[in-house]
Amino acid sequence: MNQQQDDHWLVRPDSIRLLWRIFWAILALTVVLQVVIKVKGYFGVDGWIGFGAAFGFLSCVAMVVFAKGLGYVLKRDDNYYREEDDHG
Repeated sequence: MNQQQDDHWLVRPDSIRLLWRIFWAILALTVVLQVVIKVKGYFGVDGWIGFGAAFGFLSCVAMVVFAKGLGYVLKRDDNYYREEDDHG
C-alpha cells in the first residue's frame, strides 16, 4: 500500500479538491435557485439575489477580524505567569 491509501479520505488531495467542488456547486446552486424561488425579504435588501451568501461571508470575515483584534488585546507574554512565580 502506498502512503495515500493509508491516509484518511479527508486528508487526501483528491478528496479535498472534490469537497471544494461540491461546496462551490452547492453555493452556486443556492444562489441560482433564488431566481426560480422568490425570496421575500423583510427589509428590502435581504430579498436581493445572493444576499444570504454575501451576508454570511461578510459576517464570517467580520468575526475573524474581531477575534484577531481581541487576541491582540488579550494576549500576554509567554512567561506571564512565570514572572510572578519568580518574584514570589
